[in-house]
Amino acid sequence: MLSISQSQRYYFYSGLVDMRKGFDSLCGVVREEFKLNPLSGDVFIFLSRSRRRVKLLQWQQDGFAVYYKRLEKGTFEIPEIEKDSVALVTSQQLMLIMEGIKLSSVKKRKRYQQIAV
Repeated sequence: MLSISQSQRYYFYSGLVDMRKGFDSLCGVVREEFKLNPLSGDVFIFLSRSRRRVKLLQWQQDGFAVYYKRLEKGTFEIPEIEKDSVALVTSQQLMLIMEGIKLSSVKKRKRYQQIAV
């Protein structure tokens, strides 16, 4: 089962992907465009041309899992990254994207952050 947690990495591809692609074709996109290993356990996020469909691909120890969502109204937001590039997004950003909340309108309050020494 695909779950979104802070312990995982989420890679968002800003290019457009044909949603007819299956497991093997999406793995090819991960290798060629992301320059990453699809067997890493990371979650790879793809949008359709219309931005009304999203696929999330993840290796889960014994096989690949794909989460596929189609919106009946509205579109998914693309984070502010260069066209046809890959960006690391946080689990919070992914949840906001999936819920249709505009990332630029989110205001976070100050929180403690430990500085690595």
